[in-house]
Amino acid sequence: MSQVYKLIREARDESESYWMEAAKAVSWYRPPGIILNDDRRPFTRWFEDGETNTCYNAVDRHVEAGHGSRSALIFESAMTGRSEVYTFSQLQDHVARTARILADLGVVKGDRVVIYMPMVPEAIFAMLASVRLGAIHSVVFGGFAAKELAKRIDDAKPKVVMSASCGLEPGRIVAYKPLLDSALVLARHKPECCLILQREQAIASLLEGRDLDWERCFARAKPMECVPVESTHPSYILYTSGTTGVPKGVVRDTGGHMVALIQSMRQVYNVQPGNVFWTASDIGWVVGHSYIVYAPLLVGATTIMFEGKPVGTPDAGSFWRLIDKHKVDVLFTAPTAFRAIKGQDPNGVFLKKSDLSSLKALFLAGERADPDTIIWAKEKLNVQVIDHWWQTELGWPALATCLGLGDSRTLAGSAGRPVPGFDICVVDDDHQEVEVCKTGSIVIRLPLPPGTFPTLWQNEEGYRKSYFEAHPGFYNTGDAGFIDEEGFVHVMSRTDDLINVAGHRLSTGGIEQVIAEHPDVAECAVLGVHDVLKGQIPVGLLVLNTGVKHPHEKIVSEVITRVREKIGPVVSFKHAAVVTLLPKTRSGKILRGTLRKIADGDEYVAPATIDDPNALVVAKEALAKLGFPE
Repeated sequence: MSQVYKLIREARDESESYWMEAAKAVSWYRPPGIILNDDRRPFTRWFEDGETNTCYNAVDRHVEAGHGSRSALIFESAMTGRSEVYTFSQLQDHVARTARILADLGVVKGDRVVIYMPMVPEAIFAMLASVRLGAIHSVVFGGFAAKELAKRIDDAKPKVVMSASCGLEPGRIVAYKPLLDSALVLARHKPECCLILQREQAIASLLEGRDLDWERCFARAKPMECVPVESTHPSYILYTSGTTGVPKGVVRDTGGHMVALIQSMRQVYNVQPGNVFWTASDIGWVVGHSYIVYAPLLVGATTIMFEGKPVGTPDAGSFWRLIDKHKVDVLFTAPTAFRAIKGQDPNGVFLKKSDLSSLKALFLAGERADPDTIIWAKEKLNVQVIDHWWQTELGWPALATCLGLGDSRTLAGSAGRPVPGFDICVVDDDHQEVEVCKTGSIVIRLPLPPGTFPTLWQNEEGYRKSYFEAHPGFYNTGDAGFIDEEGFVHVMSRTDDLINVAGHRLSTGGIEQVIAEHPDVAECAVLGVHDVLKGQIPVGLLVLNTGVKHPHEKIVSEVITRVREKIGPVVSFKHAAVVTLLPKTRSGKILRGTLRKIADGDEYVAPATIDDPNALVVAKEALAKLGFPE
């Protein structure tokens, strides 16, 4: 750990020299002389006088260095059976010609481009083509409801929308074009043009004068060169749900973004040029931006784009077959994916059918990884399994086990220790650091490192108020947890998910951790429900492994006993029910806040990001049988 601690101290105490050294990994048109400008804290600016281009660093420089024949992008579609490999030279050609399409449509540096697409290579071409021009892309998760898409169009005000005729889900086709058409009727801002990729599964009608056929435009496009931009120039806007119902546009800059992502690939993931790195996520989320598209390509690694699911396309062995086929070195996915695989195939029968000898590490993030899932993955894969933590706003890992720095120590239940560059603390309501192992609000001391978010899109006041007012001098993560004696940080729940049971402050994540240890439980959610006597009490919803034959009542009784024995009677955990599925966002996060409102009888609106609306119906029925709301 000495190397990690040394770099943590260096990044904290000598931050400018530390990040100046890291910036050498980026190719600059004009190298930065000013490393950090913190005069308008919290609006920190990194490398502000530097000039560079993200697409050049991710694609062109590898071709110029003689690596054009190396695999850059592998596309696998479990939905269509399509499998393609693009070299860096081929990727350069596709991206440069896509950039020319945008340029011919009048897109210039600073213009916004909304990308509303399924998981197909053209979506990556679109992202890279935008930054090639100095345009600012905003990717909206494919299949998002028209109303939510319209909100993002109105906020970003794009010159062009890039979309596709449809997306593919197990057993169904999602027609994107009608959703886009509806969104453009609702939106006050009207883009000048929509570029539509026609997929044979559902050919869309094009509106004359507004819609253009992607492939026809591409066929006549000539390559376009990269446009130099300032380091502080926005590379993209990524919207995250706001508490008022208005989406918050997280802005990512250019230079700091690249420096941080390259540093993370080297330090955290230990990925080298030529390695195969697979992030099983979606480009609509920050994980897809950072670790499907930009970070792997920036370091010259091969990235995989997968159109499919961990189960159901067609079975629980899809991940293992892909790792075997492409000799994946590192896999990064959400814990919910592994819980789904474990639930369908608890004994790892499908896993044994593939050669996974290439796999060196599994990284989990996006939802808290319960120890039971980590232990199962370690036993079945026989590799390092690392839970790490970050957020849309942060852009890259803040907590992890840094494999590239020789660190290998993990602790089930913890997301690791701070990554060099992040000064993480736990504070109480009075902004004072709490004692070891005491739960409080997880915060990050300012300034935030490069690669995080310098502001919200056209909303400086919202930026300041949402993230920096609660604890002056710190970024408020909105998460709760504690730091143990060895410096491991335990992210237990969202701050809103801390519950107060008869004066005792408890974490729903801690209760979930105990429940998940039951051998029949695939995944679970615990929510704090209003109680007249105790203030709040915990209520659990459990999803069981496939093929479980034990009576549900027996499992529920055993789970309640386990919580009482391991946490204590003070937790007052007496209510739990088995459900067939839990309501989640499309990125895999369980909708605990919505469940809590249902149990309390409060008004709620199903989030636009919900994966399966029927899951809320199932949960509501289960809570009603338990007597909630009272």
